[in-house]
Amino acid sequence: MKIRKFIFNRGTMMVIAILCETLLIMALMNWLGQVAGGIAGILRLLGMFIVLSIVRTSKHLSSDLMWIFIIMLFPVFGTGLYIFLGANILTSKEMWKLFNATRDSAKYYKDHDDKKIIDKATSEYPVCGGLFKYLSGHAGFTAYENKEGDFDYYPLGDDGFPAMLEEMKKAKQYIFLEYFIVSRGEMWDSMHEILKQKAEEGLDVRVMYDDLGSFTTLPMSYAKTLRKEGIKCIPFNRISPILGAIMNHRDHRKILVIDGKTAFSGGVNLADEYINKVEKYGHWKDNIIRIKGDAVWSYTVMFLTHWSALSDEKEDFNKYKCDVHENDGANNDGYIIPYGDTPLDDDHVGQDVYMNILNEAYNYCYIMTPYLILDTEFVNALNLAAARGVDVRIITPGVPDKKTVWGVTRSFYETLTAGGVKIYEYTPGFVHAKVFVSDDRVATVGTINLDYRSLYLHFENGTCLIGSRKVMDVKEDVLETLEKCKEITAKEAKFGFFFNFKYSIIRIFAGQL
Repeated sequence: MKIRKFIFNRGTMMVIAILCETLLIMALMNWLGQVAGGIAGILRLLGMFIVLSIVRTSKHLSSDLMWIFIIMLFPVFGTGLYIFLGANILTSKEMWKLFNATRDSAKYYKDHDDKKIIDKATSEYPVCGGLFKYLSGHAGFTAYENKEGDFDYYPLGDDGFPAMLEEMKKAKQYIFLEYFIVSRGEMWDSMHEILKQKAEEGLDVRVMYDDLGSFTTLPMSYAKTLRKEGIKCIPFNRISPILGAIMNHRDHRKILVIDGKTAFSGGVNLADEYINKVEKYGHWKDNIIRIKGDAVWSYTVMFLTHWSALSDEKEDFNKYKCDVHENDGANNDGYIIPYGDTPLDDDHVGQDVYMNILNEAYNYCYIMTPYLILDTEFVNALNLAAARGVDVRIITPGVPDKKTVWGVTRSFYETLTAGGVKIYEYTPGFVHAKVFVSDDRVATVGTINLDYRSLYLHFENGTCLIGSRKVMDVKEDVLETLEKCKEITAKEAKFGFFFNFKYSIIRIFAGQL
């Protein structure tokens, strides 16, 4: 019975289907090479042009190295696979819906002219002027004045989760929820009960979860279960057994919006290990942020963008806008810019924000990340910052969730420590927080890991805080975490010939880890 259940479960069938498709493509390419030498020759020639094009146009050559390697080693098969997956992206209705929705919703972010805010902020924090102008002028997100009490930083999921429940219970109009992982347990069950109650009261309750992220934690029919309870639900980018590049583009965002007045984000997914109710990889170090006031609008737009794309519901986002600011009498406390990142354009907003902070750092730049899978540009930027005297510290997990990925992370230690970057491993367990904080002036907290998937393939979100006293809360969290870490010395960062050889090969394919 167990064997039958294993063979016919969703995951096993998916793996079998993908393997069959891959073998079919390989067989087809081999057959073409044998019976149609002209076609094989054309594919070889085309492969050469594809490689040259990648080298010429790539913005992240280290991650594109995989395709260069495959095409050069297996010219016919590699070229055929590249063309097949490229055509798959271009013909994907799902991706075109997301592309069009992202383009059409851009107008909603600019709910006010933030030029005066940008000018004022730049005069107060001239070093951050480039970051302001990039996020607002180029990337299209809006800068807001942050009021005292409008931003809260919770250094653990355990700390922030009660606040999430409290705010959800206060909901009067709607609750929008978009997460990479939803897993049944104490955390999700508590939220689920509130969502059901609010749906029964007539509120607009919507849930979106990533189908791959929740592949092993939710049954395939879970969306139907929620809909029967009055909760609108959409699984993001449903997994298909048909081999396709679109399966690589996952919704890694963490967004909870309540009545347009309060939003939550951070690194925490909706599963018990994120609030340390169960232990998988030691103590789970993560964070949650709460935003109130005008800046919540940006998170409302992010959620509605994906919802409108995948539900085919075309609606005026403005009807979900809340004009009441509960904290109008409060003093200003710096500036805040929520932002999103999408793989559907040529910009890498998450990476660009990180690079701006790193390049503008003068005294220090502290980083927390669960994964460290970097391209050459980012490695050079980290080492350059350290070389000009910036105290660059990176906190990574001491207990891995994926041993191969942890090995790739550690394979960067030698180069970074040799360049003056300080590496620390969190000995109690797993660090899942994604944080940059610099010079007591700027911090960003969100969902974006320092790996190829987050930086180039996934839909992500973050919140940039500049000149706020809350930046010090983020810094304090990093300093307290460092006390529980072991610093990796330059000697310890050298793992030997066989380790380096093994992970030199694996790093070629790191974009798929």
